[in-house]
Amino acid sequence: MKALAASSIAQYECAVESLHEYTRTVELALSVCLRDLASIERLAASPQPSASRGVVIFGSDQGLVGRFNESLMEFAAGALLAMPVKTTHIWVVGERMRELAASSNLPLPATLPIPHSVDAISPLVSQIVIDLAKSGLHGETVEIFLFNNQQTRGTGYGPRLTRLLPLDALWQRDLVALSWPSKVIPQVLGSTASALKALIGEHLFILIFQACAQSLASENASRLAAMQRAEENIAKILEDLSRTFHRIRQQSIDEELFDVVSGYESLTQGAR
Repeated sequence: MKALAASSIAQYECAVESLHEYTRTVELALSVCLRDLASIERLAASPQPSASRGVVIFGSDQGLVGRFNESLMEFAAGALLAMPVKTTHIWVVGERMRELAASSNLPLPATLPIPHSVDAISPLVSQIVIDLAKSGLHGETVEIFLFNNQQTRGTGYGPRLTRLLPLDALWQRDLVALSWPSKVIPQVLGSTASALKALIGEHLFILIFQACAQSLASENASRLAAMQRAEENIAKILEDLSRTFHRIRQQSIDEELFDVVSGYESLTQGAR
């Protein structure tokens, strides 16, 4: 199980790393489309308050992960309760996170299965997007947040909050400010609006995929650390038991030798 956790960490870390170049490509394409549409001014001129909020929380199914789920739920509950808009929809990934969400002051969550490989992440992301669309969480007046654990230095992990929607003016300004890597400025073939819609879908897919992969890598890192601590505790207990056994055995040998010496001295004194 320890070897399986270590190998799983590597594949999920590679999945996250592989997204970097693709993310850069999508961002550059979005930058071109936004320049053509000049939608920054329109969105910045008419900001709208959020009317509802949806949340996706990535947890775990299996145990041996320490406070992996508890610490993330505490972070998510604190962040959500501090926001002015009430949370209306919650999706949790993993049965253990569902139990924690049900016991908190949050709406009853919908549960999604944990992917057990990199290939299973994409179907999960597609299911999340479909559920978000079915629930009516779309448009400019909706906030959607992602909560997941991500790895830190060594085998540690920490909670992370990502704002999935809305795509506000600040997000667009950052993309428009990106410089094209070559001297030739690209052009959008066909409908710029259709291309922008497809690219935004890819952008959202990347964010959800990244959050899921980071959560799975953190989960296996936490499980690996827990098993390493268990091995150290077992080794320490075995060492203590072995030391106690040798002490008791030595005491028994000493008592037997004392009895033999005492008997010999009694016999020799009687003979004299």
